[in-house]
Amino acid sequence: MGINLVDEAQAQLRAVSSTCESILRPFRIGYTQGTFDMFHVGHLNLIEGAARLCDVLYVGVNSDELVEAYKGKRTVVCEENRCRIVAALGCVASACIVSTLDKAVIHKSIPFEAVFIGDDWKGDERWIKTEQDLIPLGAQVVYLPHTSGVSSTGLRGKVSSRVRE
Repeated sequence: MGINLVDEAQAQLRAVSSTCESILRPFRIGYTQGTFDMFHVGHLNLIEGAARLCDVLYVGVNSDELVEAYKGKRTVVCEENRCRIVAALGCVASACIVSTLDKAVIHKSIPFEAVFIGDDWKGDERWIKTEQDLIPLGAQVVYLPHTSGVSSTGLRGKVSSRVRE
């Protein structure tokens, strides 16, 4: 009988703790987007950082076609697999493949209050425009610390020199 009371008290403590965490989060619905090719710790840091600031995090994964159009590169990992990897993260409510970089367009489907991006994009023309586009929608851009020293582009060069079949 004593064990049941301890279990019940621990369950109540977890519920209170979860409620307190939710109260401390500044946004209800958050969104982030990226290519997430060759998923690495920088991607994980962005997604986890975003999730800590909202109750629900949605993640857009750039389609292969979109990546080719704006980066002029082909992805190493196909869009379906990149989306599955992101969706498998416990802090992600849902992940979907997207074909636009326009956050105002995405806002029509996902009414986020904040879009999260690495602070290495702060001051970039496209993100300044995004900030302005989101104001009338009641949403904002939140810049999170960029993880230096790691990128999918950097990993591409290392893979060919390290992996042998």
